[in-house]
Amino acid sequence: MADELEPAAQVATGFLAAWSGRDAAAFAEICDPGVHYEDPLTTTPLRGPVELGEHATQLWGAFPDVRVEAADEPSAGARAIAVPCVLHGTHHAPLGGLPATGRGLRVHGVFWAERGLDGRLLRVRAFFDLWDAGVQLGLLPARGGAGEKALFLLRGFGLRATGR
Repeated sequence: MADELEPAAQVATGFLAAWSGRDAAAFAEICDPGVHYEDPLTTTPLRGPVELGEHATQLWGAFPDVRVEAADEPSAGARAIAVPCVLHGTHHAPLGGLPATGRGLRVHGVFWAERGLDGRLLRVRAFFDLWDAGVQLGLLPARGGAGEKALFLLRGFGLRATGR
């Protein structure tokens, strides 16, 4: 396991550095040319390091001070790696049609990745709590409050036919 962790730790460090480094081309060094990437903000999977770099560029534009840092050591298997991380930043510019909020954001997440035989990333999925991010940015109501309940009622959750 220790032999597998060293290369995995290197690729994990490189991947997190690419997210924080503001150089879209940095993804080409650690990702396979056909890398498949998904996260809660992508509507369809991204293909290739260029599309991934463009996605990161949108994040850097909206959160110019963003940092993506390791939250713990990566866990690795024969060809898979899990990279716990935390994203910090301040929302200074519009993103995906949402106006800048000027609020800080701190979101924990994990990247789950499959590595190719050469160690580069073939498939990456990012998991993080999009609702919590929305709450921190003031875009969604806090969990458990009246605002959340009202939003769910408007969406049709919790409404039941009375049978009358």
